[in-house]
Amino acid sequence: MKLMFVYWAWADQGSGNVIQGYTRAAQALGHEVVVYGPPNPTIPLNYSLDVASVDAVVFIFEWTTQLQYGDQLDLVRLMGRVPRSRRVIIDGDGNYNDLITVDGDYNHKDPSAHGRWVEFCDTLADKIYQPTLHPRRPNVGSFLFYAYDPAWDVPLDFTTKEFTMLYVGHAKFRWRPMKRVLQAVEAARTKVGRVGLVGVGWDQLPWWASEMAIEDWYASDPQYLQRLDVEVIPPVPFGEVVGWMSKALFNPVLLRPIFRHLQFVTPRVFETPAANTIPLFGFDPVQVKEIYGDAAADLALGSDALDDKILDVIDRPDHYAGIVQGIRDELRVKHSHVARLRELIAIIEDQPAGTGSLGKGN
Repeated sequence: MKLMFVYWAWADQGSGNVIQGYTRAAQALGHEVVVYGPPNPTIPLNYSLDVASVDAVVFIFEWTTQLQYGDQLDLVRLMGRVPRSRRVIIDGDGNYNDLITVDGDYNHKDPSAHGRWVEFCDTLADKIYQPTLHPRRPNVGSFLFYAYDPAWDVPLDFTTKEFTMLYVGHAKFRWRPMKRVLQAVEAARTKVGRVGLVGVGWDQLPWWASEMAIEDWYASDPQYLQRLDVEVIPPVPFGEVVGWMSKALFNPVLLRPIFRHLQFVTPRVFETPAANTIPLFGFDPVQVKEIYGDAAADLALGSDALDDKILDVIDRPDHYAGIVQGIRDELRVKHSHVARLRELIAIIEDQPAGTGSLGKGN
């Protein structure tokens, strides 16, 4: 089967690593994955405009404006060549939901924007899936989409580290969960070495925020970061994410408030355990166990005493390394790109749902 992913890719954010993983998994299983569009020398994905040769189209929506670009014939080509029954939407931002506002985060600014987006998705496909085990709408299925690639694995070795803590990711709606972690770092600051945030929006608004009237997406506190001596580092290409995370003893894994509310997963949920680091999960411990197994609960940042957890990680890295290794074993079996691709093909072919993340309204 030849699958075409429709995705507005960026070199230093989003799901490039994930899509590369699907491309390799497809080759291993005798299928093919391409990304709709002309070749882009700065983004190493398998691009193609050959719609006529594909068997199915997967729309990966991680922001609602991506199909406003192009020559205005994109949707005509895709919808004219591929039957509706073989089109799938992955609603990666939770926008195909009722209006939601949580801790300053929201999926739509107003009911009008919400209505337009839901109507748009409904014109594209009946098969709408979200990366959560617990979708909220009855016509939305559960398909985690994001996955783990064992090829990312870096051997665990904590002898020398440039940083004690790094977070690799942009500030979009993540200041509140990040501030909670940084306050714990502050409480233990004399024992914590270098701390860094890799990405845009942490120390200043990105240039496009004002033009798009989304300044609130990147709310932060640059003065607090300076006072805490947090280094802000420019974004890195998606192929370097795991390598950068490997520079630190631990990396928090954070979800923006809406994703935490909807129990979504993201690329970082699966990339971070592959790095030479200790992931500390800043979301519901129940969800942590659902994804990584029971042993991972020891890496969940609970409701209090975060500074104690950070100090324990600094004091006992080898203990936590054993847990990370167990998590990797769990992810290889249940959350690999090969497993995900088989689920996706079953969705396209209308095959009965099995166990795991596939199935309507799990």
